[in-house]
Amino acid sequence: MARLDYATTDHLSERGKKIMERVGNKNIFRMLSHSESHLTNYCRLGNVIRDHGILDACLRELAITRVGIQLGADYEVIAHKAIGRRVGIPENQIEALEAGSASDAFNELEKAVLDYADDLVDNANPGAGASATFDAVAKHLNAEEMVELTIAITYYIMTSKFLLTFGIDLEDAG
Repeated sequence: MARLDYATTDHLSERGKKIMERVGNKNIFRMLSHSESHLTNYCRLGNVIRDHGILDACLRELAITRVGIQLGADYEVIAHKAIGRRVGIPENQIEALEAGSASDAFNELEKAVLDYADDLVDNANPGAGASATFDAVAKHLNAEEMVELTIAITYYIMTSKFLLTFGIDLEDAG
């Protein structure tokens, strides 16, 4: 159950109302819309992460979904498993995400991406010293892809923490 009431769109500008329509008035956005400026910029960055980079969409969604699993953010896991299916992640990999890199469903690069996501979730300062998980991914991806992967993972760490902090309800339960 949400810790604050979900906002209506009454207080939003026309731009804010259009954003809410575009995102389907989902609970996460209803909570974010308490601050229209943050809703706008959160959606803008999320759009860039999902739709305007060069990072392979399947790798991105594997990492994002793994973040949600690691943090226990069911809302995020459900949403990004669906996105993962749409971008072409095979069902056996969707199911194997709970096991992470321990599963044989993933290749070397995918396992490295999952381990990197786990490292960023688990460690307050994963960049300190030599990071084996960083190096394992970086041997496969170029600098631009590494930046995009890291931003995607950390954006969805923030998103998962937001969901958990505010107790955002799943859509079918809200």
